[in-house]
Amino acid sequence: MFSLKSSISSPFTQSTTHGLFANPNTRPVNPSPRTVSFTVTASMIPRKSSANLIPKNPPAQRQLYQPFRPPSSPIPPQFRSLDSAGKIEILSGRLALWFEYAPLISSLYSEGLTPPNIEELTGITSIEQNRLIVGAKVRDSILQSLHEPELISAFDTGGAELLYEIRLLSTTQRVAAATFIIDRNIDSRGAQDLARAIKDYPSRRGDVGWLDFDYNLPGDCLAFLYYRQSRENKNPSDQRTAMLLQALDVAQSEKAKNKLNKDLYGEKDDEKAKEKEDEVITVRVPVVRLKFGEVAGASSVVVLPVCKASEGEKKILEAPMEIIAGGDFKVVEAEKGWKRWVVLPAWNPVAAIGKGGVAVSFRDDRKVLPWDGKEEPLLVVTDREKNTVEADDGYYLVVAENGLKLEKGSELKAREVKKSLGMVLLVVRPPREDDDDWQTSHENWD
Repeated sequence: MFSLKSSISSPFTQSTTHGLFANPNTRPVNPSPRTVSFTVTASMIPRKSSANLIPKNPPAQRQLYQPFRPPSSPIPPQFRSLDSAGKIEILSGRLALWFEYAPLISSLYSEGLTPPNIEELTGITSIEQNRLIVGAKVRDSILQSLHEPELISAFDTGGAELLYEIRLLSTTQRVAAATFIIDRNIDSRGAQDLARAIKDYPSRRGDVGWLDFDYNLPGDCLAFLYYRQSRENKNPSDQRTAMLLQALDVAQSEKAKNKLNKDLYGEKDDEKAKEKEDEVITVRVPVVRLKFGEVAGASSVVVLPVCKASEGEKKILEAPMEIIAGGDFKVVEAEKGWKRWVVLPAWNPVAAIGKGGVAVSFRDDRKVLPWDGKEEPLLVVTDREKNTVEADDGYYLVVAENGLKLEKGSELKAREVKKSLGMVLLVVRPPREDDDDWQTSHENWD
């Protein structure tokens, strides 16, 4: 008798042949021949569809893979093969245009040399090194946005000092400022005033005459700077007249020129009344970006105790109230010991501060400023002697549910808050070098 086995093997049963596992799903080695007959009708033959046909010339597939392309080197091609000694030789002899050998300084930094080392080897001071590097970057930004080589070629010789001064501006502002500098043959001091005027103009909203100058014209921004300075002198006086004439010389718009002419040669009473009506009444808390080395170069400084905002009201009240500098060496003495101090240039808002000055440090400016947060720390200079809420448009340091914060006087009065920790005089940002605007930034907080 023969025993028949099912052709379907259980997955739990395995048979072996010569020590090898047999695959139950594999056909026999010598299958029995079988004959299958069937009838094919015309309806069973699929029709060819043009949609399923492969075209004779298929479109080329888009190459999705893109190989890595390193950024182009800022060093000119003729200098890329130089070693450190060759670069130093080029810098020592100034054997190229300034913007061509300026990238060599940055490459020497990456090779381990320091600014003092380069100064000793090439005679280029640390300040001049920074001016060359920044000036070359400003030149490149203008070059990439222009199709007028005549303008940028005007800075080929001795242009580093001028371009360095307009580093604070955006690319569009740099182009306008560079054009104005060349047209008016402005020196580096004038370029510095121009950049400061353009940067400062938006924050001067509400000043007398602000509406009479055009922010889009660099000459008008500079004229407004001179116009504001003229108002700091007596009327009439030679100094005031000289500043107004200087403003008139650089003004570009007709409206600005008319305004300056009126101040120089007089205006009607009804025009004066209209000007007074158009003034925007605002108060400002200056927001200043501290520059690297600014404290060391300041002619006078202010020393203030520092408190962390996270430490709360108690620590601020405990900080020394009076700091006296006396003796031949102007030794600073505080009424009691304190751990943290800061030295700031004697800017106008803090120069006249008496007793009670303190700097409160915040870790994140977004929790302090109502606009333009940059996710960076801040120092808020506060006068604790002026802790009574009096000025509607002033800002005061107060205690809130989530810690210390700054509030406007009018808002505090609306809640019948009469006392604060002090009136805010100045907000200081730390120095930065990760963008074009790191050197300085003067804002005003309306």
